[in-house]
Amino acid sequence: MTIFGYIRVSTDKQTTENQRFEIERHLRTQGIVVDIWINETVSGTVDFKKRQLGKVMKRIKSGDVLVCSELSRLGRNLFQIMTILNFCMTKNAQVWTIKESYRLGTDLQSKILAFAFGISAELERVLISQRTKEALNLRKAQGKPVGRQPGAMNKRHILDGREKQIETLLKQGISKSKITKILKIGSSTLYSFLRKNNLL
Repeated sequence: MTIFGYIRVSTDKQTTENQRFEIERHLRTQGIVVDIWINETVSGTVDFKKRQLGKVMKRIKSGDVLVCSELSRLGRNLFQIMTILNFCMTKNAQVWTIKESYRLGTDLQSKILAFAFGISAELERVLISQRTKEALNLRKAQGKPVGRQPGAMNKRHILDGREKQIETLLKQGISKSKITKILKIGSSTLYSFLRKNNLL
């Protein structure tokens, strides 16, 4: 049996540490460790086959377990979530979530839970979208500006001001994975910063 830990964030401004911590803490109480970690920065609306998750799914076999912090990490809509769950179920693999405490397998109860959760998540997204549109229309009707205003873009980066420290660590031959631990940041955050400052 192989335990796959899946972590996904939508932007490089988000970090993966919380998700990994939740997964490791939960599994530790059961004496289980993750064999393979999958970390990626990508929108959950992207087809899982085009993500790193898709490559891993091809390796999943009977008895394996895919663990994530919550089911919405797998996808941002009902179709995505159900497709991934069905894929795992047909391979007789399980999907565990930490926040919802789901252990979804091939049994009917698992399918019902997954379906119900997917519908709830989808409805929530639709309602949020509707409320956002209503708020924007109201602002327009009141003659207020809509959208990002000039100069409003966030010009700061979580690592701004630490360029010399990072350059020094790199020159010392310290690996990027070690640097993320030293700075307590996610790998996607570091790589984004390195690209931005031409340090890759």
